[in-house]
This record gives sequence, C-alpha cells and structure tokens, in this order.
Amino acid sequence: MAALDLEEQEQLSAIKSWWNQWGNAITWLVIAVSAVIIGQQGWNWYQRDQSVKASGIYDVLQEAALGGDLKKTREAAAELTEHFPGTQYAALGALLSAKVHAENNDTQTARAQLEWVKDKASEDVVRDLARLRLAYVLIEEQKFDDAAKLLDGKAEASLEARFLEARGDLHLMRDQRDEARTAYQAALTRIDESIKAGGDAARIAQQGIRSVVEIKLDAVGGKQ
Repeated sequence: MAALDLEEQEQLSAIKSWWNQWGNAITWLVIAVSAVIIGQQGWNWYQRDQSVKASGIYDVLQEAALGGDLKKTREAAAELTEHFPGTQYAALGALLSAKVHAENNDTQTARAQLEWVKDKASEDVVRDLARLRLAYVLIEEQKFDDAAKLLDGKAEASLEARFLEARGDLHLMRDQRDEARTAYQAALTRIDESIKAGGDAARIAQQGIRSVVEIKLDAVGGKQ
C-alpha cells in the first residue's frame, strides 16, 4: 500500500510539474477558443440584427420611391449606405434610388449612388448592373468617353448581352452606325446562346430584351 501511495505521489508530482509548465498556456488557449466561439455567435447575431433593421429602412425607401418622394427616397438610401453598408439592402436601395432620380432628371444624385454600388457592392452581378446603369446615365449626359470606359472589360455572364446592347447604343449616339450594328448583332448572338443553354425559362426571360435589340438593329440597317 505504501508503494502504491508512493507511486500515486510520484504521478501527482508529475502532473503538478506538467501543469506548472503548461497549465497557464492551456488556460489561455481555452479562453481564446471560447472567445472565438462567443465572438462568432455575437457576429452572427449582429449581422441578423443589421439585416432586420436595414430591411425596415428598405421598405420605407420602396414606399417613398413608389410615391415619388425623392427626398425621402434619397434619405433612406443614404441611411442604408452609411449605416448598413454590409447588407444587400444597401446596394438594392441605392440602385432603386438611382433609378428614381434618373427618371426625374437628377442625374447627379443617380450617378453618385450608382458609383457607390459599383465600388462597394459585395456581388459581382450587382456591381456590373450598377456599372451598366451608370454608363447609360453618362450617355444621357453625353459623357461618351466615360461611358465607354465603364462598358469596356468583362461583364458577368447574365449581363453580357446588355453590355453589348449598351455599346451599340453608345456607338449610335456617336453616329457610328456600323459599329452600332456590329454590337447589336453580337448582343443578339449572346441572347440566342443564353436561350439555347437555358431552355424555355431563358427564352421567356430574354424575349423582351431580344425584341428591343432587334428593333435597334433594324434601325441601323439590319443584319449584314
């Protein structure tokens, strides 16, 4: 029994020695891991809370936009981009506000909001949509060189035909009919490829755009 007690004492001494050497580090490791877990849970809660608040502001923005209240629309969009920039509602709100202001000839406000989405939105397709809409605002302002820069480069696949159409519109505004015809033909080709790959659903979604591009192509002399 004494031998057993001695063995237990030796084991206890070894454990104490090991704990004295490593125990502090393990304690801090446990604290650090716990902090990460708690922090992640807190971040998830924060994101949900931000999204809920942003959703309410976006509802206000939509109502103001439908009612033609430009001031309220602009203020709601500003609140989203300033206080909730990490939510999808910020980009969607800025896009909607830009559309309403452009339709009411306030291209300066529309341009600023589209610039924000182009630079800050988290998704490629949303940034490209803002880039496309901004190009049209610049075309309307006859800032053709700036519009051309925005339309250059690769666009997200679902928007490729729209970018080609916009290039055609830009060429037409510059009285470059041959270049416009080439761009419209390329847009139709891209639309047909999308329809072929996507089936009936793609055909329904693209048919309206295709009809518009065909009208534009006919206006510059049709296919050649």
